[in-house]
Amino acid sequence: MTMCRVLNVARAGFYAWLHNPVSARDKDNQRLLMLIRDSYSLSGGVYGYRRVHGDLNEIGETCGRNRVGRIMQLDRIKAVRGYKAPRRIAGRPSVVAPNLVQRQFTVVRATQVWVTDITYIRTWQGWLYLAVVIDLFARNVVGWSMKPTLSRELALDALMMAVWRRKPDSEVIVHSDQGSQYGSDDWQRFYRANNLAPSMSRRGNCWDNAVAESFFSSLKKNGSENAYIKPGIWPGRIFDYIEVFYNRSRRHSHLGDVSPEAFEQASS
Repeated sequence: MTMCRVLNVARAGFYAWLHNPVSARDKDNQRLLMLIRDSYSLSGGVYGYRRVHGDLNEIGETCGRNRVGRIMQLDRIKAVRGYKAPRRIAGRPSVVAPNLVQRQFTVVRATQVWVTDITYIRTWQGWLYLAVVIDLFARNVVGWSMKPTLSRELALDALMMAVWRRKPDSEVIVHSDQGSQYGSDDWQRFYRANNLAPSMSRRGNCWDNAVAESFFSSLKKNGSENAYIKPGIWPGRIFDYIEVFYNRSRRHSHLGDVSPEAFEQASS
């Protein structure tokens, strides 16, 4: 056939396609694929089939989780893989403040326990440092700060944002590592003035602050760490990730696959 020669396809294949049109199931899979791609794209490429399935259910789709997984596999859609877990270290007891949290990361109300930590982000002009404060109840970031130097003000600015937002009316435990930023005189004075109770991990033990470590892993899996982006662009990118995506939209397995904001609203 002339058409087969022009299209460079086998006659047998053409007739098979002609007599066996696309099934209703295949058409529906194509429709679902468009929705799957939207969910995956909005997550920044970090959602696997379970969280994508949660997004589809939320908009009224009744497809099964395994079906979503098969469609993603056929389309070669893969979530960004996490980092290798750090080696467990027993650590030594804190000499600055006791460990009041003791890895009990599930709490019964908001503004009861916060965890805070600092990470670094590489840019083509050097390092930027990000400090966050996370409320353990809904795992939402309630305070954050970014600076080009690892200063005491970096950690304190993030904590000040958390206090300004939450306005705690009872004592809040604030858990950190033993970094010098968390033992400064300014930090301790701010604690006393705002009814905050210090708690510290054992030295060299990242598992004592696993929630903050998990957040930073999620941030970097999302592709927010890029050495070729100018430092001036970072505040906007970090704002979008924390305030638009992570707090409001990102499904969190600890919260039953809903976002921190949705979990807190449902609990209020």
